[in-house]
Amino acid sequence: MIDKEIIKIASNTENHGVLNNHTHSSKLKNGLCGDEMIIYLILQEGTIKDFKYECESCIYCQASVSLLSRKAKNKPIDKIKVFAKQAKKSFQNKKNSFGKEWKEFDNIKKKKNTKKNIFWLSKFIIRISKNHNHCRSKRCC
Repeated sequence: MIDKEIIKIASNTENHGVLNNHTHSSKLKNGLCGDEMIIYLILQEGTIKDFKYECESCIYCQASVSLLSRKAKNKPIDKIKVFAKQAKKSFQNKKNSFGKEWKEFDNIKKKKNTKKNIFWLSKFIIRISKNHNHCRSKRCC
């Protein structure tokens, strides 16, 4: 049975959709489960000013990206990279090791089936934040 908290988080779709004036975008498909996602960012002076996403995925992936899209806005990309590293460590150590700023991820990580989605999403964020080939504007870097 799907947890009510996961449904509530996934139901928040305020950042779902296309961001036509994005500076960065990336599409990724999870080879294990088939989830597909496109993330659109507007980065200005190293800060995520806007974050939108489209996904064809399970509810756990939708909850993870919905939460990240809300938490990442107006944060420096360096903080997002820290989150991604914390996510990777939390799966290697099998501990909840997100900081105060990301504590909601500790809560959903405990739920069945969300662990792989947070880890996959963190790898996605590292990829998009490192890959400036996706830059459409010089104002972001």
